[in-house]
Amino acid sequence: MEQITINVPVDAARIIEKLEAAGYEAYVVGGCVRDSILGREPGDWDITTSASPEQVKAIFPRTIDTGIEHGTVTVMDHHVGYEVTTYRVDGRYEDGRHPSSVTFTRNLNEDLLRRDFTINAMAYNPRIGLVDRYDGMGDLRNGCIRCVGVPEERFGEDALRILRALRFASQLGFTIEEQTLAAMRKLAPKLEAVSAERVRVELVKLLGGVHPDLLVTAYETGVTKIILPEWDVMMETEQINPHHIYGVGLHTVKTIEAMHREPEYLAADEHERMVYDMTMLLHDSGKPACRTMDEAGVHHFKGHPKASAEITRQVLRRLKFDNDTTDLVTALVRHHDCRFNMNKHGDTAKSVRHIVSAVGKDRMGYLFPIQHADILGQNPKYLEVSMRSLELLRQEYEKIMQAEQCVSIRELAVDGKDLIALGYAPGPELGETLKQLLQLVLDDPDNNTAAILKRRAKELLEK
Repeated sequence: MEQITINVPVDAARIIEKLEAAGYEAYVVGGCVRDSILGREPGDWDITTSASPEQVKAIFPRTIDTGIEHGTVTVMDHHVGYEVTTYRVDGRYEDGRHPSSVTFTRNLNEDLLRRDFTINAMAYNPRIGLVDRYDGMGDLRNGCIRCVGVPEERFGEDALRILRALRFASQLGFTIEEQTLAAMRKLAPKLEAVSAERVRVELVKLLGGVHPDLLVTAYETGVTKIILPEWDVMMETEQINPHHIYGVGLHTVKTIEAMHREPEYLAADEHERMVYDMTMLLHDSGKPACRTMDEAGVHHFKGHPKASAEITRQVLRRLKFDNDTTDLVTALVRHHDCRFNMNKHGDTAKSVRHIVSAVGKDRMGYLFPIQHADILGQNPKYLEVSMRSLELLRQEYEKIMQAEQCVSIRELAVDGKDLIALGYAPGPELGETLKQLLQLVLDDPDNNTAAILKRRAKELLEK
C-alpha cells in the first residue's frame, strides 16, 4: 500500500469510524481520493463500505434512500450529505449504460474492479491508508488515463466512460493509454445509448479543461461522429484564405485555447465559462455550408455567422441546454464576426451604435473576449490590424455606455402609448415605426427627444 495521507473531512471520517465501530469496513473512494492526491479540491466525498444499506441505515439516525437499489444511502451529517455505497459487483449492462442488477459483496477489491479508470479505483481509510489494487498512483504519476481491467469490457458496460476518458484527459492534462484509446475507437458507436444530458455534461467539462484540443482525439476516435457530427464536418473543412492558417476545426480549437487565457474568462463563473466555451466551439460551425471559392482558389464564407447561429441553436437544443443559455450562445455566435461598416454607416461611432443595438448592451461584454480569441486563432500576419479594430470597437462602446446613449427601443424618448396618442393603432405598423425611430437615433443620438421622434412618427403615419 502506498504511504499517502489524505485529509478526510471530519464528518466523513466520523462516518467511517462509526461503520468500523459497528464491525464493518469503510473507505472514502473514487474521485475524492484522486483529487486529494493531485492537490485538487474534491467536490464530493463518497464512502464505500462492507455494510449493507439496511445496516448503514441502522447505524445512522438521518439517511436518505438516494439509490438504495444500487446500494447507495445518503448519510446526513451537519446538514451535509455523504453517499455511502455498499461494496458491489455489477450484473450485465444490457442497455450499455446501467447494470441490470447488482450483487453486494464483502470484498473491497471486487468493488474496485468494477470502476472505470485506475485513477478512480483507489480507496482510502484514515487508519489503514491507501488501497490501490490497480496502480492508480502509477497512472497519476505518469499522467495516464487507463481502464481498470480490460478496456473493451469497461466501455462495453457503460459507453459514457468513453466520454469520461476524454473529459478526464482534458481536465487533468493526461494522455489516454494506448489500449484504452483503441477500445474507445472500437466502441464509439455505443455512445448512441448515452442520453443527451450526459453528453452535454461531459462535453462542457472537456471544453473547460486544460486540453480542449482533446476534441481532435474525439474526432479521430469516431466519438464526435455520434455525439457532435457538426464537429466532424468542421474538422474536414479547409480554409484556403490569407486570414487563416488552419482548417475550420483546428482554428476552432485554437480559439478555445486562446479564450482560456482571456482575463474575462479567468474571472468568470462556471456558467459564464461554459457560455464562452460553447460559443467558441460553434462560432464557425456554419462555415462548411457557406464556403465558396473564387477564381484565384481563395475560400470565402459569406453569411457564415447566421448559418452558424442556426446550427448552434439546433445543437444546444439537441443537447438539452436550457433556453436562456441557448438564446445567449446563439446570439453571440450570430454576432461574433460583427465589424465596422463604414460604407453603410458613415463613421465609426455610428457603426458601433448599430453593432451595440444588434448585440445588446448586456451581451457586448461577452463579445470582446470572443472576438479577441477568434483573432488569435487566425493568421498572425493580420494580428496587429485586427487588434486595432477590436480596440476601437471597445473604446467606442465605452463612450456609448458613459454617455448613456440610446441603442434599444425601450430607451427611446417615446413609446407605444405615445404613438397611439398620435393616431397609430396597436399592431405591426406601430412596432415597425418604433424600429425606424430607433434607426434615426442610432444614426444620431441627438435625435432621441420626444419632439423630434413624434414629428418623425407623424410623417411616417401620413405617408
